[in-house]
Amino acid sequence: MRIFVTGATGYIGGSVVNRLLKDGHQILGLVRTQDKADALSKLGVEPVLGSLEDHDLIISTAKKVDAVINTADADNRKVAELLIESLQGTGKKLIHTSGSSIISDAANGKYSEAIYSDDDTEGFKVHSDKEARVGIDRFVLSEADKKNVKAIVICPCLIYGVGTGLAKESVQLPVLVRQSKKRGAGVHVGDGLNVWSTVHVEDVAELYATAIQSDIDSSIFLFAESGESNFKDIAQHIAEAQGLKGITPWDPVEAVAEEGDGMVTHALGSNSRVRGKNARKLGWKPSNSVGLRDYILSFYKA
Repeated sequence: MRIFVTGATGYIGGSVVNRLLKDGHQILGLVRTQDKADALSKLGVEPVLGSLEDHDLIISTAKKVDAVINTADADNRKVAELLIESLQGTGKKLIHTSGSSIISDAANGKYSEAIYSDDDTEGFKVHSDKEARVGIDRFVLSEADKKNVKAIVICPCLIYGVGTGLAKESVQLPVLVRQSKKRGAGVHVGDGLNVWSTVHVEDVAELYATAIQSDIDSSIFLFAESGESNFKDIAQHIAEAQGLKGITPWDPVEAVAEEGDGMVTHALGSNSRVRGKNARKLGWKPSNSVGLRDYILSFYKA
């Protein structure tokens, strides 16, 4: 298949591209700079030089491929609209990337028993900060069905592991490592008892590969997850890897002042516990043997 991938140089997108190339797919990757275009070319990817703001380019490229995977910006509704418009009436697949922070709870390090499944999206309890993103996810699914596009929204949780594309690190862990080194101890927001589902980046890429080949009758929402961890344990893993003196709480107010409300409230201090029932029904089998602790001890070893 010829597949157009936005965010092809990113952590998720790059790993997805690498996995799809192994299946023999021809990849067209959206890239903003010539040096990144050259880097993609060396990997066997056909670079498409431009950005998400180049709407005519987005439309023309999407129209000449067999499927589209959007990993660039989960909050860009306009691009989602353009991609559905470009594929309407074709029955082709559009994979749109979201993130499990859509059900994060702003708990400031407190534990929650709430768990959400991808086969019950109507049961999601959504924080007001995340209503817009959830609205985009639901728009993609409903509008695609109206326009004869097979849409799949993939929603990863806390991703770890070495990226197999150009970008090697995820989002949440590098922040915690940096702040832990700064304080001389592994840090966690508040009590650190908040829990996120976790998944290895190679298993995430495998879900995209499974989804692109899947036979679906209508649009579908998928969580990518294969485990869980609270952030106090993550702080301990970081301290062990870096040779730091134990762990220490990070005051939520101070944390927000340093890293911003979005990062702290919804990515580091919240609960985001999910189950990928639909993903597994589709045939996805997360199998990477590297656990979160092993990855942290290896990749972030001082």
